[in-house]
Amino acid sequence: MEEEPDTGNSSRAERKALEKAKILQRERERKVFTLVGRVLKKPEAERSEEEAAALLLHREAVDELCRRQIRRNVLKRKQEEVYDAADELKSKVKQLAAAVQQANHLVVYTGAGISTAASIPDYRGPNGVWTQLQRGLTIGSSDLSKAEPTVTHMCIRMLHKEKLVKHVVSQNCDGLHLRSGLPREALSELHGNMFIEVCTACSPAREFLRLFDVTERTSLHRHGTGRRCSHCGSELRDTIVHFGERGTLEQPLNWKGAAEAAKEADIILCLGSSLKVLKKYACLWSMNRPANKRPKLYIVNLQWTPKDDLAVLKIHGKCDNVMSLLMEELGIQIPKYSRRPHLQSSYASLPRGDPKPYS
Repeated sequence: MEEEPDTGNSSRAERKALEKAKILQRERERKVFTLVGRVLKKPEAERSEEEAAALLLHREAVDELCRRQIRRNVLKRKQEEVYDAADELKSKVKQLAAAVQQANHLVVYTGAGISTAASIPDYRGPNGVWTQLQRGLTIGSSDLSKAEPTVTHMCIRMLHKEKLVKHVVSQNCDGLHLRSGLPREALSELHGNMFIEVCTACSPAREFLRLFDVTERTSLHRHGTGRRCSHCGSELRDTIVHFGERGTLEQPLNWKGAAEAAKEADIILCLGSSLKVLKKYACLWSMNRPANKRPKLYIVNLQWTPKDDLAVLKIHGKCDNVMSLLMEELGIQIPKYSRRPHLQSSYASLPRGDPKPYS
């Protein structure tokens, strides 16, 4: 009687052989790419006959390495900061001033670039947080509770007071818009505010303003601050929305206000934002409308943004410089920041007082 073939062992052996073949193939490809890459770095006149022949033999590797270099160059150009010449900057600001004056419903979107003058680092600039981390550098910490609103923050507050700006949508968590005196109802802090903690057990959710950073013990998916609500005793949580999370708090996120403002907007002014995150929020751009029915887009940023091609005007300049020139064109004086008044205005509705100790 014939024995049945051991299909289990043979299939296992085949899988091992196949896996080994794949490993060897990857190793051969790695060696080819290393060789070709080394040759491509040499000037053509300095390449030997053998090296020139290797490039001809491994044409696919040459093409792939060239494509990778093109992608790297494009990425590098997008990360570079570009400055408009003084005359061009003034000309562009005049165009922006005319648009601001003619707007029926101007909405401002702000990013980390408006806070760099307050010594708060941005994220994707040459010295930004993400850039430094990619270089393997350590990020220093600073006491953001002592940071003061920048010229741009104060300009935005004044433009709102003059009824030229209807709403501000911010990605920043530094609380500087509120410190400037901008009313809460005119602001959406989409990623939270590091000086506000909330009790979600109370109905409606109860907010507490702190004069210190409430996020010292919080992180991704861990939002408990360790302090307790003075009304119900439940643990308080921060309001920060991290990457990969979906913000659900009504305040300070105010998504309803942001969406309604975007729906009404005829002009959107983006200040100091790379727009790499904001572009993902379709409701902020009226993408459901035909292109000619969407708000006109004006961008102030030193680096490339994914919305540049859609902008009516792109201004390459520092936000404080551009906004100072804008206020001059509009004939509006920039108010000076005073640390006390904001506590009686924008933050007035929030309970304050001594926090309970950590439990």
